[in-house]
Amino acid sequence: MNDTRDYAGLFLGDIPLLDVRAPVEFAKGAFPTASNLPLLDDDERHRVGIRYKQQGQQAAIDLGNELVSGRKKSARLDAWRAWHRAHPDGYLYCFRGGLRSRTTQAWLDLAGVHVPLVVGGYKAMRRFLLDRLKHNLRHLPVVVLSGRTGCGKTRLIERLTDAIDLEGMAHHRGSAFGRRPAGQPSQIDFENRLAIALLKHQHRGPAPVVVEDEGKLIGRCYVPDDLQARIRQSPRVVIDEPLEARVQVTLEDYVTGPLDEYSRHYGEAQAFERLAEALLAALDRIRKRLGGARHQYLRGELEAALDQQRHGGDVERHRVWIRELLSGYYDPMYDYMLQRRDGPILYQGSRAQVMEYLSHRG
Repeated sequence: MNDTRDYAGLFLGDIPLLDVRAPVEFAKGAFPTASNLPLLDDDERHRVGIRYKQQGQQAAIDLGNELVSGRKKSARLDAWRAWHRAHPDGYLYCFRGGLRSRTTQAWLDLAGVHVPLVVGGYKAMRRFLLDRLKHNLRHLPVVVLSGRTGCGKTRLIERLTDAIDLEGMAHHRGSAFGRRPAGQPSQIDFENRLAIALLKHQHRGPAPVVVEDEGKLIGRCYVPDDLQARIRQSPRVVIDEPLEARVQVTLEDYVTGPLDEYSRHYGEAQAFERLAEALLAALDRIRKRLGGARHQYLRGELEAALDQQRHGGDVERHRVWIRELLSGYYDPMYDYMLQRRDGPILYQGSRAQVMEYLSHRG
């Protein structure tokens, strides 16, 4: 394979990418199919950078070769070769497609392995994604999926082929209770995921993209201004579910369902207590908006429900605080938000009816 500038092809094809930048660079922003196996670690990169500023490129190259030699060089070559065996169709890159990626490629070539480069590196790919994101957010047709908290918007989004799961990309459920184990991606990673998803949607054809009705932030991930504008102005489809059905969905999504995720992240022994801490902390974060008396009542009910669940596994008591939180706090917030939306309502019905409508719209 030859070196490439076909950035669209890389992202549309989910091509594996070998990122040889330092870990600190990778943590700030990367691509979903990228693996970070750096040529220089953070300390080595810092030292080489200082040498470059003080003495120029050749002196920096000499220091880099000195720092990465012997067993250290062999270990990095072994890691790159193992990556190539697992991803023979992959490409490698550094920040600008310059010295680090070409050095990595040259060392691999000497070892009998050829991995092609992404010309322009991370910087060029990121610029491509930002340009396509801006274009697609302004020109792709959008349908907004609305509905009160607990109506199951995300469940429906996950079943639609023409939908973009913003909360999934942000690794957050989109409310004060939305934090998940392992935290959220960086803002750059969130934007990259969104840009790639929209690029794939545009490539598939002209159908409108369905997005969930979101505000400015999903946790700490900022929704791009152009997308916020489209959400406010685009036509919408509204899920209308009765309160008790929404209580059930909320119970499943925030109390019983997350236990598996918490078990995978913290271990089974700690899962319940970690989830309990997270629920109580989420309620405390909205104390001011709830008001002191309501917060105290809800916290008491949540603590009682957690205690009942802890000692017998019974989750029914959770319905009390969930019901009050939905009807007394989230529903008025949703009604206010809906008044600030300009797009016409195309259809309104139960989640099953909305699924049927969106699945067969022409």
